[in-house]
Amino acid sequence: MTAPSSSLPALRLKPKANARAIRHGAPWVYDNELVLDRRSKAIPAGSVAVLLDDERNELGLVAVNTASRIVGRILDRDTSAVIDQAWFAARLRRALDMRERLYDAPFYRLVHAEADGLPGVVIDRFGDIAVVQPNAAWADQRIEELAAALRDVTGVTTVIKNASGRARSLEGLDEESVVLSGTMPSGPVPVPMNGATYMADLEGGQKTGLFFDQRPNHAFAARLSKGARVLDVFSHVGGFSLAALAAGADYALAVDGSDPALALATQGAEATGVAGKFETRKGDAFDVLTKLGDEGAQFDVVICDPPAFAPSKPALEAGLRAYERIARLAAPLVADGGYLGLCSCSHAADLGKFRTSSTRGIGRAGRSGQLIHTGAAGPDHPLLPQLAETGYLKALFYRL
Repeated sequence: MTAPSSSLPALRLKPKANARAIRHGAPWVYDNELVLDRRSKAIPAGSVAVLLDDERNELGLVAVNTASRIVGRILDRDTSAVIDQAWFAARLRRALDMRERLYDAPFYRLVHAEADGLPGVVIDRFGDIAVVQPNAAWADQRIEELAAALRDVTGVTTVIKNASGRARSLEGLDEESVVLSGTMPSGPVPVPMNGATYMADLEGGQKTGLFFDQRPNHAFAARLSKGARVLDVFSHVGGFSLAALAAGADYALAVDGSDPALALATQGAEATGVAGKFETRKGDAFDVLTKLGDEGAQFDVVICDPPAFAPSKPALEAGLRAYERIARLAAPLVADGGYLGLCSCSHAADLGKFRTSSTRGIGRAGRSGQLIHTGAAGPDHPLLPQLAETGYLKALFYRL
């Protein structure tokens, strides 16, 4: 339990720091905005402190990690709040209420970090199983309280801590994933979504095992796919291809560099009842796109959903060139009047830059198109307006 603010350490903003941004909802305080003297630097990572402006007015409670560029993460505007299991439960109830209004089945992102008032915490729900990524030191230290609140509020019986990912390394955290309660499922977990059944590997899969964020974009692509031949590049466990087949596509080819992901996609096709229309091809996406072009292959719908090519600002220019190249290689594979979907999960590449690169790549392929739809993550991945990183996902759909 964290004591009231009177006994907590304090962090103070520099005179030129933007205290107004914090008051208006900005959730992060960077190292260059703070007076970091010997006392404040000695605050243990994961501790809770009171954030003060330069005139020593209280702004709220922050989780501290002086080893990170993000030294302070806003936990509560009320400096008398106690960060305990009851506090976690209140945040979780608020998050759960919205998801239960949005979704008929308990398969969704339950907590989307800062946007749900739990900085650095991601929780994905798979029925009675929850996978938690505590990507900040404060949450990692309080994982038992968080897990107990999670069980009480949602009724899940299994809670898995997933410690993979770049964010934890930036916080100086370990990579040890553990089962906090219940038992690890013995195999992939079936997840119903958009009329298809996906197989999520909660133990060894990417991130928490499945990408719920693309759900509305899968649905939009599926609407274009009735009676169509579909190419799903960077398919992971068959996100776009299985939704398209469930909606009446005639055929889908899933391309990925991972044998385990393609095996899960095949299992998903079987569970969905569309295995006879589904094929996979393992390989580097750029190479496979080039070979398909050489073969003269044509598809009615082509979707490319790559990993983050621009995960940070230093990688932005190279990432934009990669997005342009993907569009250039994919566009010739789209039949006249067909559809091309291009996605980016790079928060460093904003929508305008990504759209420019994608459109340029289509033009370099000798094609032209109408931009018919711009998609984002589903509402279980709410965007915090003061934090651009929470709006990372972009999906562009062109008719060529």
